[in-house]
Amino acid sequence: MDSGQLIGIIIGIVVVLAIVAVAVMVSRRRKVAADRNRAAEMREQAKADELTAREREAKATRAEADAQQAELEAERLRQEARSRQEEAEKVRSGAQEQLRKADELDPDVVTSEHDDAAVETPTRRSLRSEPATGGPVSGEPGAGEPVSGARVSGEERNPDDVTQADTAQTHTTDTNPSDDRPRNL
Repeated sequence: MDSGQLIGIIIGIVVVLAIVAVAVMVSRRRKVAADRNRAAEMREQAKADELTAREREAKATRAEADAQQAELEAERLRQEARSRQEEAEKVRSGAQEQLRKADELDPDVVTSEHDDAAVETPTRRSLRSEPATGGPVSGEPGAGEPVSGARVSGEERNPDDVTQADTAQTHTTDTNPSDDRPRNL
């Protein structure tokens, strides 16, 4: 081998090494540029994701506020319902009290209170008696008048002596369901 050939081979090897070195450098630059582009794209995507996350957080905060508002509204409605229920109970109890009073006043309605009162209810005239003696007030007619509940013939009985107890006794024996008079069921 000659020295000219040897120099040609060495120069060829150096040229090939230079070409490989240039190719590696170009490849690295391309890779670096591609990495920069990919990193920039990733940053842009991250910014977009951040904006999306903020939007979702804002929506979640709005939804939470709406839920709290709905809870407040529901509580207000519950309180309003309780208030209306209490009013309804007051009206119902007033109506029941009014019915009870009407039943007490109505001689055609038999109640347990009427039955209890029938045993101990005196006549109106006996109520005017003197408290110490228990007799009639002096000078008033009706001395010796019977107490209601006592059996007296129709001629001897005064309309003032008829009490709820007397009407209760006459109505307790009447069991005709077709009667038009109101009944306490």
